[in-house]
Amino acid sequence: MNGKTIVILGGGSGGVVVANKLRKRLGSEHRIILVDKEDNHLYYPSLLWLIFDWRRPEQIQRNLNSLTKKGIEFLKGTVEKILTDKKAVIVDGKEIPYDYLVVSLGAGLDETPFPKSPKICDFYCLEGAKMAQDALREFSSGKIVILISALPFKCPAAPYELAFLVDSFFKNKGIRGNVEIELYTPETLPMPTAGPKLGGKLKAMLEKRGIRFNPGHKFESVNEREIIFGDNKKAEFDLLLVVPPHKSPLVVKESGLSNESGWIPVDAETLKANSENVYAIGDITTIKLSGQYESGKPLNLPKAGVFAHYQAEVVAENIASEITGEKPDKKFTGKGYCIIELGNNIATFAQGNFYSLPHPHVTMYPPLRIWHWARIWFERWWLRHWF
Repeated sequence: MNGKTIVILGGGSGGVVVANKLRKRLGSEHRIILVDKEDNHLYYPSLLWLIFDWRRPEQIQRNLNSLTKKGIEFLKGTVEKILTDKKAVIVDGKEIPYDYLVVSLGAGLDETPFPKSPKICDFYCLEGAKMAQDALREFSSGKIVILISALPFKCPAAPYELAFLVDSFFKNKGIRGNVEIELYTPETLPMPTAGPKLGGKLKAMLEKRGIRFNPGHKFESVNEREIIFGDNKKAEFDLLLVVPPHKSPLVVKESGLSNESGWIPVDAETLKANSENVYAIGDITTIKLSGQYESGKPLNLPKAGVFAHYQAEVVAENIASEITGEKPDKKFTGKGYCIIELGNNIATFAQGNFYSLPHPHVTMYPPLRIWHWARIWFERWWLRHWF
């Protein structure tokens, strides 16, 4: 059997799972090359814990070079071009041919609308999370605003988790009465793709804690003290914790794989893109859901690590099966789950099927300590198992 080369672009959750699964299924005559511009894999769900001093940066990162001991080639570099017509990618000027390509480059963050300031923290990246950690540590009174600046964004629960954790943090310091907490979003309800029932529950939980939920706000600009929304609405703040606009990497937009949104449309079950032997998984994709709620608005699969993980398993199994002469019959089913931190070692758990009809079916369970401990266990398992 001639050896095949599988190139994986991106060392996030999807890319790491694909590489591991393929290496387990395929013999050493087949090359598996993982490309990323960074040395380290960052476990993004734990950035929230880092903000509140529950983790240090080194605890939630793993060096991608460690994958070489498993027989996975790691190439650090910037992906400059994806040449599907030549079945090759260009990394730092070097052409790398492939037999199969998996694009898992994720969603980039556009921080250009936000001034550099200790009062404005992008908590969706490591540096911004560390800034938020310092800012909250020093904060004693005033208004904290959590801003979702644009849709779509990855990890739809994260800004709501942050709101709950900020509330808990200041209650435990005994100064919650000195701190206002508000959340602004273009959404109509929290996590709208999960449905109005779940969104309504989260909204009620926010309001019960004195966290003001402000839906339907279209972000336009910000200065050191004030956010400007559409219709000339404004919101002042003393500390701004922001989810910046998400964007597709330029190399993807120039590849011919993306649509007008910049994201890569893929088959909902196989994750195949519009080019031979090319797959895309995770946040870089756009998947239109067949189901919809009574509003009739079209729905897309949320951008979340759990979906990248499950999609990666499907893609790896199907590529390996095709190479070894088996039937590639694995399908991504649209199932996923989310553990939502509420503070004081308590969390709630939501799970469901986003491919179900007539609309996604998601259930949220009562808050319990066991969900928090399950999240700790999963973090430890993830960082040990894949590396």
